[in-house]
Amino acid sequence: MAEKAKARDDYIFVIDAGTQSIRAALVDLQGTIRSIVKTPIEPYFSEYPGWAEQDPDYYWNALCQTCKKLIRKSSSAMKGVQGVTVTTQRGTVINLDKNGKPLRPAITWLDQRKADKTAWPPIHLAMVLKAINMYEPAIHTFRETESNWIRQNQPRIWEQTHKFLLLSGFFAYRLTGDYVESVGSTVGYLPFDFKKHQWMTKSDIKWGIFDYDLSLMPKLFKPTEIMGCISRKASRETGVPAGLPVIAAAADKACEVLGSGCMKPKIACLSYGTTATIETTNSTYTEVVPFFPPYPSAVPGAYNTEVMIFRGYWMVSWFKKEFGLREQEIARKKKIAPESLFDELVKNIPPGSMGLTLQPYWSPGVKIPGPEAKGAIIGFGDVHTRAHIYRAILEGLAYALKEGAARTESRNKIKIERLRVSGGGSQSAVAMQLTADIFDLPAERPHTYETSALGAAIDAAVGLKLYPDFNSAVRAMTRLRDAFEPIPKNREIYRELYEKIYLKMYDRLKALYDDIRDITGYPQKIH
Repeated sequence: MAEKAKARDDYIFVIDAGTQSIRAALVDLQGTIRSIVKTPIEPYFSEYPGWAEQDPDYYWNALCQTCKKLIRKSSSAMKGVQGVTVTTQRGTVINLDKNGKPLRPAITWLDQRKADKTAWPPIHLAMVLKAINMYEPAIHTFRETESNWIRQNQPRIWEQTHKFLLLSGFFAYRLTGDYVESVGSTVGYLPFDFKKHQWMTKSDIKWGIFDYDLSLMPKLFKPTEIMGCISRKASRETGVPAGLPVIAAAADKACEVLGSGCMKPKIACLSYGTTATIETTNSTYTEVVPFFPPYPSAVPGAYNTEVMIFRGYWMVSWFKKEFGLREQEIARKKKIAPESLFDELVKNIPPGSMGLTLQPYWSPGVKIPGPEAKGAIIGFGDVHTRAHIYRAILEGLAYALKEGAARTESRNKIKIERLRVSGGGSQSAVAMQLTADIFDLPAERPHTYETSALGAAIDAAVGLKLYPDFNSAVRAMTRLRDAFEPIPKNREIYRELYEKIYLKMYDRLKALYDDIRDITGYPQKIH
């Protein structure tokens, strides 16, 4: 069947909604992005400090606009489209009323508000949680859970909520008319059993964190399963032909892992995106950090272990905004990406940035290594310039992910042998080379930058029986563009800096971080 499919011009229509843009792409059965349209979006608006919200209809209108542009651009290819699939940013939640209308702005994954834990947990539960060393993780989860904040601060909104969806589920509803969601997209503070890949039961010790009617949640489908078809209404709004099947895929990070061809734990996927992550695909449930679950894979029944650097390659955007005005102006005039100029800026900076070492904990309240951790740069001298700072950012992110790799190897009991690198940062040759040097492993780039769209397309191709299984689909649809091998003299410098400097920074600075937290109250402590 696969051979017959390959002889035809078959395509998967992929909708890929990230934090900074919404994409629509046609992907063929050889894994080539035949056509793509990107619509930049505003990640969020903020009415109060720490809030990050967006209008759900803003997302939907951008999706409709993007789909229509792709169809106009590739009208002749649309007859070959076999199905539609969706991958989105994770953890963005939306309240809908009984008519399917948004009740309030979406709370995005970047939002920092916290629920009040004063009245939770009840004494008997607190004793149990403390006895099994889960009290701190449970309090963290309770406070981070958006539904708890809404119930405490906007109870009328919660009373009117008919469905509580992730952005992926909201798009699935708008496309099919049904409240459906992929297991692979279910990443967030929701009553979801990450081990069994189903909605939580009341017997789960974590149930009390959520404790609401599961009728608010959509029906779950495994990746590759058909969740519904494009409705006539959705067709009028998006231009996508009515009746096309909508196949369950997974969240963007999970799709990046699949689209990078990482099917076994010995190949790790680094995502150099807004959030930087290191992930592996496992057949068994493995918690890299105790009490923090692996997420559903884009492969049904499998798990993605993950260590996250929350601000990740956002730090490159931060540097660009704060220190890169000159390069941005030159890039605008030359109509090129500013990042290419930054590569030129740092190519002559020696490995190790002449001792400038960065710890990339720019986001408050991160759980690894600890909630008090803050960003730090040490080692400044009069020789250092903004170019050294830029390289130190890239190196610091790689150090942090290498530390995550060590945690992952320890828990998986499998040595990571190769790296696949995706996301915007992977387009930097400097970043790729220093990644290979720091990890002392080959760092490989997939043939396409759009690995989240490709992973979603692989799910759809398997679900539509265009390939008999994931192994054959991955062999046919993924390949490598290039690989960066470690440079011996560089890896020795990085090994010493990593072991003697970077790994010691947190322990040496922790007391100061604690004092900062005590003095300023930021980030807030759990009592």
